[in-house]
Amino acid sequence: MSGTLYGIGLGPGDPELMTLRAHRLIGACPVVAYPARPGAASMAREIAAGAIRPGAEELRIDVPMTPERGPAQAAYDAGAARLAEVLGAGRDVALLCEGDPLLYGSFMYLHARLAPRFACEIVPGVSSVTACAALAGRPLAARNEVLTVMPAPLAGPELRAAVRAADALAILKIGRHLARIRALLAEEGLAERAVYVERAGHPEAKVLPLAMAPDAAPYFSMILLRKGGDPWLG
Repeated sequence: MSGTLYGIGLGPGDPELMTLRAHRLIGACPVVAYPARPGAASMAREIAAGAIRPGAEELRIDVPMTPERGPAQAAYDAGAARLAEVLGAGRDVALLCEGDPLLYGSFMYLHARLAPRFACEIVPGVSSVTACAALAGRPLAARNEVLTVMPAPLAGPELRAAVRAADALAILKIGRHLARIRALLAEEGLAERAVYVERAGHPEAKVLPLAMAPDAAPYFSMILLRKGGDPWLG
């Protein structure tokens, strides 16, 4: 019989935010796989280190993070082929995923390639959106407000249209886009309502008013904003 692929959400970085189910399955699987940028340590592996059982085989999948999609897709093809060999030999695999596997996660690309052939189970994780809100102590949305989650690399017109249409916003993948997003929110009269959160779930986490956020923001940062409307929340 073939093995089962477990897509395991690890949460945003703090190992204590892993679920009990995630911890149990990581410790039970004979093979633990994780994506990483070439030449860099795997953040997913660092989060899960305490749950990996001694003697487990580790399978690293290098995925280049470039604007061009071709190199990453080739890496997913190669990674899926390696995972298929392991699963085909009847061994279960815990595939580690930062945050939640299905929210901007690399796991979904491997899942699409492997789910038609092998049993797959997905363990949801604490997403960066909820982790940032908790760290900032800010409600994401209330009552009938619509929460819009969007990536910062969106083109200016698309981003502006989404900002205008939303009741509440979570803007992810900030990185080098912070300066232009801050300027756009200022033009819309919303900058003072926004909060900047960096590396939620990590020891070096920061929460700042958007005006104080660094122009050179890391990839793992987020802007949260509510336009208001609920008098009980301000």
